[in-house]
Amino acid sequence: MIDIKFLRENPDDVKENIKKKFQMHKVDLVDQVIELDKKARELIVKGDELRQSRNLLSKEIGNFMREGKKEEAEDTKAKVNAINEELVQNEKLETEYREKVNSIMMKIPNMMHESVPRGK
Repeated sequence: MIDIKFLRENPDDVKENIKKKFQMHKVDLVDQVIELDKKARELIVKGDELRQSRNLLSKEIGNFMREGKKEEAEDTKAKVNAINEELVQNEKLETEYREKVNSIMMKIPNMMHESVPRGK
């Protein structure tokens, strides 16, 4: 299987390789993988941001409880719970994209060595 980093950095080379193997129906797979990988990476960033927000809000809850501001603490707990739910959905979607990427990557042929002659 081709490395995803190589595919990201050299999509035209991979497409040309597919053409050399006379598997024209697989050329579109490269663009599909790149798009799904981009979405998955965006979800990773979003997940990191959600975790950071959750951690900051969790610290605020402790401060509110020390200060005796139970109402503010409860409001913040509700926000943390909402972030947790969003994070679960985000992780499911990220996993779905990663599985699709891996499935499609298995269909993309490996790169041929430059010394291999082109067939008829």
